[in-house]
Amino acid sequence: MLATQETALRRYWYCLFPIAELADTPRPFTLLGENIAVWKDDEGRPHAVLDRCPHRTAKLSAGHVENDLIVCPYHGWAFRGDGACVRVPQDVLNKPVPFGVKAYHCTERYGQVWVCLDEPVSDIPEVPQFGQPGFRQVFEFSEEWECSALRIMENEFDAAHLSFVHATSFGSTNPVPSIARLEERPDGFIAYNEMDVRNPEDMRGALHMREDKTIRRTTGRYMLPFNRVTEIAYPNGLRNVLVTWLTPMTDGRTRFNQFVMRNDTDEQVPAEQVRAFDRKVTLEDKVVLETTEAMVPLHVGEGVELHMPSDRPGMLMRRMLQTVLRASEQAA
Repeated sequence: MLATQETALRRYWYCLFPIAELADTPRPFTLLGENIAVWKDDEGRPHAVLDRCPHRTAKLSAGHVENDLIVCPYHGWAFRGDGACVRVPQDVLNKPVPFGVKAYHCTERYGQVWVCLDEPVSDIPEVPQFGQPGFRQVFEFSEEWECSALRIMENEFDAAHLSFVHATSFGSTNPVPSIARLEERPDGFIAYNEMDVRNPEDMRGALHMREDKTIRRTTGRYMLPFNRVTEIAYPNGLRNVLVTWLTPMTDGRTRFNQFVMRNDTDEQVPAEQVRAFDRKVTLEDKVVLETTEAMVPLHVGEGVELHMPSDRPGMLMRRMLQTVLRASEQAA
């Protein structure tokens, strides 16, 4: 599967970046191979349109924002959030403007900007712990990886790589992984797993424990197409919820957005320490994942890749994506 070639994927919501990163000027972004311009109005609401002025094709993201409008840098044509052109400075008669630029569904959720290129087939994924008493949100990173979104998402549920990719952090010395129990749902699945892991000295503060080893009980929720919310429960009562939104920019480039929800306080563990814990782990993943191929075969009969029992979560992802894409083709 190459994401940019699958029109069905345009009907899902994708997280672009934290809204705090959206300044007073427009920002360009590439989503599923489509170039869009993103800006926020005077009330802080985000908007997204095709990043191309219909007049002489200048990039709207190179323009500026004025009275909630995005203004083309070339001739000053101005567009609303719904794409309608509302001002052509060269039109001295000030006649109604019967054209515009393509606009996209755009909103803010969880402190981040979300865009859907076509009519949404579902809502933005839910994070049950968000806004709940006793939990805090810690933004970790929003960055581009040179890897396909599906490869990264499969890795999030892959227990077999821990002893190798994460050998210098929390990975167990036992290369035989525990096999997750999977519970299928209409929009994805839940993976339940329990594993013994190392607790390196430089990571112990973030977990409130000093032991050399610990147990991680994970409840990982995968949601189509490239989202996950995984709660990691530790024996001392700590609940660390990893929230990952993967946004395919091109077939081989992904915007990786991640934050955590935790049931402790900044006084107990500063946000910087939380970020450092997960940053070390994700950078270990990044080194390996960026060596993989963008093309991911969805059908096991294609004979391109070999599989083992611990690959079951990833294979279920592929099967579910294949079902979605096939249904879209039949409906077309």
